[in-house]
Amino acid sequence: MEAQGSRRRQLPVLLLWGARQQTELCNESLMLEKLPACGRFFEEMMKKVDSKKWCNLTEFIMYYDNFTQCTEREANNASCFWPNPLAEGFITGIHKQFFSNCTSEKVHWEDPPDEILITLILIPVMLTCAMITLVVWCSKRSDILV
Repeated sequence: MEAQGSRRRQLPVLLLWGARQQTELCNESLMLEKLPACGRFFEEMMKKVDSKKWCNLTEFIMYYDNFTQCTEREANNASCFWPNPLAEGFITGIHKQFFSNCTSEKVHWEDPPDEILITLILIPVMLTCAMITLVVWCSKRSDILV
């Protein structure tokens, strides 16, 4: 019973603390002052990756994850939500710096040759017909089902 009363007293305190956190204003100038450090750290890490591999995310995913966490941490330290338009603008600048040549090339799909296409169509059709025939034949032979 005592624990339940203590929980009831803690609930308003938690609600007030959450409300206080929501009403803090975003210190945009502090955030914009701190974000370039995240960019510099990411830039230093990207120097370890061959520039020809900058379009291959698996080559630098850990560095990018650290960069993302850094920008989120700095935005939160400045009482700003993340992502926000200013942080997104900064991140976009980093993307332009490192990934501007990483355009996705659309793959042009072609139909296979007719011989392969006909084979790929006929095999499932023939298997379906064979299975139907087998089911009908077995259902007419009630002596095997015993």
